Amino acid sequence: MKRKLYDSLVEWKNDPYHKPLVLEGARQVGKTWLLKEFGKNEFANLVYVNCHDDERMQNLFQQDLHVERILQSLQAFTNQSIVPGKTLIFIDEIQEAHRGLDSLKYFCEDAREQHIVVAGSLLGVTHRPGESYPVGKVDLLHLYPMTFEEFLWAKGEELLAEKIMSCDWAVMSDLDSKIQECLRQYYYVGGMPEVVLHYTTNGDIKKVRKIQNSILSNYDSDFAKHAGSETERIRLVWKSIPAQLSKENKKFIYGAVKPGGRARDLESAIQWLIDAKLAFKVHRSNKPTMPLSFYEDFNAFKLFALDVGLLGAMANAPASLMLTSNDVFKEFKGAFSENYVFEQLRTFDDLGIYYFSKDNSTQEIDFLVQTEKRIIPIEVKAEDNLKSKSLSQFVTVDNADKHLKGLRCSMMPYIDQGWMENIPLFSVIAYINKEYN
Repeated sequence: MKRKLYDSLVEWKNDPYHKPLVLEGARQVGKTWLLKEFGKNEFANLVYVNCHDDERMQNLFQQDLHVERILQSLQAFTNQSIVPGKTLIFIDEIQEAHRGLDSLKYFCEDAREQHIVVAGSLLGVTHRPGESYPVGKVDLLHLYPMTFEEFLWAKGEELLAEKIMSCDWAVMSDLDSKIQECLRQYYYVGGMPEVVLHYTTNGDIKKVRKIQNSILSNYDSDFAKHAGSETERIRLVWKSIPAQLSKENKKFIYGAVKPGGRARDLESAIQWLIDAKLAFKVHRSNKPTMPLSFYEDFNAFKLFALDVGLLGAMANAPASLMLTSNDVFKEFKGAFSENYVFEQLRTFDDLGIYYFSKDNSTQEIDFLVQTEKRIIPIEVKAEDNLKSKSLSQFVTVDNADKHLKGLRCSMMPYIDQGWMENIPLFSVIAYINKEYN
C-alpha cells in the first residue's frame, strides 16, 4: 500500500547530513511494513533485526556502545554485510533493548555515513533507569493511520484522490456522490493498514470490525503489560473518549470518566495514552493571534482517538449507520466528523492545532489552526442546518480587527462567502496543503 511518508524517508536517505532516524507511531499503523519496503526498494540490502523476544538483540547494547562492535554483531546476527550508503540497518521494537536508543547518539557522532533507522510501538512509555532519549542526535518522523487520500489509493481510486487534491471544486461537485460514498467507507474502516487491506481486497465489513476489535484488545493488553498501577485509570480514560466527543461541548471533562474524577487522578493516565500515540490532546487557545501557543490554555483540552474507524468500533457503531446514510457525518453530534478532521490536520507536522471556546457562553470554534500565512478558524458542520452563528460571530464581530477568514467543513459543495469559505469534508487535506504552496 502506498504511504505518503515514503517520500519523507527518501528525503532522509538522500540528505548528506542525515542522522539516525526514529520512526514513531502507535502499534499497527504500519511502521515495520513501510520501513521494510523502503529498505528493499531504496538500498542494495536491508539488515533487519527485531528486539522483541530476541535475547541477543536485547543484550546487544549492554556491554558497551561502541559502534564498530555493534555493527560487527549485527552482521554476524544477520549474515549480511553492512556497506555505508548501500545498506539500511533497521532495528525494530528498539524499546525492548536496554540502551538501544542511547546507542543512536554514537551512530550520529561516529558513524554518520550509516543509514540506521529504529522503530517501536511504545517508545514514549517504555522507560528504563539510566536510559535517556538522544535529543538532537536523531531525525524523527511520525507515522499515523492512513489518511483519506491514502485510503483512496488503497481502493485503486488514484484519479479520484488526484482530483480532490487539485482543489478543482467544479469537478469535485460532479463527483460528489461517489466521494461521499468513499468517505462513509473511510469513517467505518478507518486508516489502520491491516483493516484497510482487508476491506479493499475482500470487502467483508464484519471482518473489518473483528480486526478493529482485535487491535483494541491488543491495546488493552499493552495497558496491562506496561502501565502498572495506572492500568485501570488508562482504561477508563480510553473508553470515555467516544462519550467525551459526543457531547455538545467537547472539552474533556474529568467527571465524565468516573464520578468525582479529578485532574490529579487522571492526568498520568491521559499522558500515557498520548505518549503511546493512541490519543491526541488539542488545547484551547484563548486568542486568535500568532503565535497561538502564546495563548494556550493547558487546563482546557479535547482528546481525540488516533483513528476514526477504531473510534466507531469503540462506540460499537453499527455498519448500517456508518455505510448506508449520510447521517454518519452528523451522528453523535459530529464526533466522527470532528475526529476525522483532526486526523487529517494532524498529518501536517508544523501545523499548530488548537480550538476556541468561552466559559461563559456556548460559542465554540472547533479548531484554530496556524499556518505560515494565517490563522484559520475551522467549523466542522456535518448537520443539515449550516448556519454558522459561532463562526460568524467570531470572525465578523469579536475579531473583526484581525481580518480572519473562516473555514467551514461540511457536506455541501465549495462556496466563498467572503468572510468564510465552505469546503466539502473530504477536501480538508487538499485545502490546508494549498495553504502551504
